[in-house]
Amino acid sequence: MKKIGFDNDKYLKMQSEHIRQRIEQFGGKLYLEFGGKLFDDYHASRVLPGFKPDSKLQMLLQLKDEAEIVMVINSGDIEKNKINGNLGITYDADVIRLYNVFGQIGLYVSSVVLTQYAGQSAVDAFQRRLEGMGIKVYHHYHISGYPSNIQHIISDEGFGKNDYIETSRKLVVVTAPGPGSGKMATCLSQLYHDYKHNISAGYAKFETFPIWNIPLRHPVNIAYEAATSDLNDVNMIDPFHLEAYGETTVNYNRDVEIFPVLSAMFEKIIGESPYKSPTDMGVNMAGNCIIDEDVVCEASRQEIVRRYYTALCGRRNGTVQDDEILKLELMMKQAGVTTADRRVAGAAMDKEAATGVPCAAMELPDGTLVTGKTSNLLGAASALVLNALKQLGGIDDEVLLMSPAVIEPIQSLKVGHLGSSNPCLHTDETLIALSICAATDENAKRAMEQLDKLRGCEVHSSVILSSIDERTFKRLGVNLTCEPKYH
Repeated sequence: MKKIGFDNDKYLKMQSEHIRQRIEQFGGKLYLEFGGKLFDDYHASRVLPGFKPDSKLQMLLQLKDEAEIVMVINSGDIEKNKINGNLGITYDADVIRLYNVFGQIGLYVSSVVLTQYAGQSAVDAFQRRLEGMGIKVYHHYHISGYPSNIQHIISDEGFGKNDYIETSRKLVVVTAPGPGSGKMATCLSQLYHDYKHNISAGYAKFETFPIWNIPLRHPVNIAYEAATSDLNDVNMIDPFHLEAYGETTVNYNRDVEIFPVLSAMFEKIIGESPYKSPTDMGVNMAGNCIIDEDVVCEASRQEIVRRYYTALCGRRNGTVQDDEILKLELMMKQAGVTTADRRVAGAAMDKEAATGVPCAAMELPDGTLVTGKTSNLLGAASALVLNALKQLGGIDDEVLLMSPAVIEPIQSLKVGHLGSSNPCLHTDETLIALSICAATDENAKRAMEQLDKLRGCEVHSSVILSSIDERTFKRLGVNLTCEPKYH
């Protein structure tokens, strides 16, 4: 049974109460910049065992009668067909996906804002699609001198030329499909327009990481740096908070760098800044809900190692530079962890050394290590999944869950008709074949019933897996790493 280090119920209650307090602080209206993922936050669930991937969404549902969502997308990202790496879809497609998801669970999405709008044809086409779905669309424009030329920004030629977004609820959650979309600028633009309309409103920021009230070099915060190593985010002590309150808190470099500008903007818009530090702007309560320090520290160390392996594979395929690897190695040293601490990595490499073929290993929820190797019928990932399901279902290792008579016709189809050069079954093909066998075979049926138990398990492959196998493991919810080499 996986150990729990985070109280999710306490988090939901405390977080929603804190946001309500912040709404009242500003006279009944709050623009809340939502950083990170509203749901499917698997990084948080990995480093804070007990944190549910949809926790932030569940928290918002507690406020759904008071909240509306404004989605922001950078027009340049639409024009460039920017891809969401976690999902493999473009940012504009993700906006529509999120709109549908929010609507299905009862959250009100009031509009979409196209930031950095300059009449791009692809953006106009996207706007027509949104409007065809009945979604209100607004334009925000490039402002020269942003964010430093405050006199120009806080004027009719700056924020004043942006469309004023019509909102009707106390809490306006401003979210986006990815970073660099313009969430903060959208919030500040709305504050400018609201105060011109004599509407009292405020701004706050909600990001889970870094956690402000745990130490700077805490493994949870180091794991956040590892997760954003490609963005050059660096955790640091908030100097403004330390000066104002004599209290040490953690923030990250971009918020600390921009804070003097934000503070000056607040003074220009509403007469004074409501905040003395970047930490003051935040509403995150996650640090108050850690209930087992040892559990979250170990989980975070494992996440750092996983990020390191991912970066090594990225360097192997040309998407990651050496300086990112060096940063991650430094983080591993700071967290006191090495690749030897990843048990499945050692098990996979030992199996490969013994067999001479690509292998993979999985650590099951009870700590048992299971391995799989490449054969004429199955790839290592497929063999691993079948062996893990046998172990979880108490099925004897000698039992064949699928006979060669089932596998060989699939191989013939792949090679003879679908143009594949690799006859070995991928994990998705293996699971489809297993589900067919389950209709008539009790062992195969029992194996299929174990699939949910794979979620959260650790897996390591001695070679870089195909995109098909990677995608299947992601859907199964396992934490996959690979050695940076191809078969």
